[in-house]
Amino acid sequence: MKHLVAALIAALSLALSVALPVAALADGERAGVFDHYVLALSWSPNWCAREGDRRDSAQCEQDFGWVVHGLWPQYDRGWPAYCPTLARAPSRQMTRAQADIFGTGGAAWYQWKKHGTCSGLDAGAYYDTARSAFSSVTRPEVLRKIDRTFSIPAKLIEDAFLQANPDWTPDMITVTCKDGYIQEARICLTKDLNPRPCGADTRRDCTLQDALFEPIR
Repeated sequence: MKHLVAALIAALSLALSVALPVAALADGERAGVFDHYVLALSWSPNWCAREGDRRDSAQCEQDFGWVVHGLWPQYDRGWPAYCPTLARAPSRQMTRAQADIFGTGGAAWYQWKKHGTCSGLDAGAYYDTARSAFSSVTRPEVLRKIDRTFSIPAKLIEDAFLQANPDWTPDMITVTCKDGYIQEARICLTKDLNPRPCGADTRRDCTLQDALFEPIR
């Protein structure tokens, strides 16, 4: 009888491993299970001033303004990362094709590995969604006209986005700082890419009154 029970358990385990995707078998975070997106936009000149030049990044040879740091699946509290998925990893050709919005193909690859795997999408669909999210945001044109380094209250960056996107409310965007520089604008979006209020984990507004803001190179 014990041998029969053991055989049945082994057969059932094998059947489940075949029938269910990797994400469904894994403990914890599962691909496609999240509440909303955060679109993180990095001001490229500031990133280059802080660390990009030190890395000799090809991104810093371009006249980028806002670039996609990432499109992050988000829970109302917390976020998933590095989710198990059966989706095929993107090719180098695919990631290189994202450099116009991510800055470099390497950045696009890393964002897929850490965040895209949690979206429930394949790599091509994830990048298409990131591109659609990026296109849905009107980036303040006035910021591209700055011709020298400024020291400004971080709130002015949020105000500029709100003015450029009049259907937003202040709780839909947060502006972060790092090393004294404006770092990112993070916009909260539904799964359909409509603006929505951010959760408590995302609302981390920078309060600096003298944050540095570099001009486009």
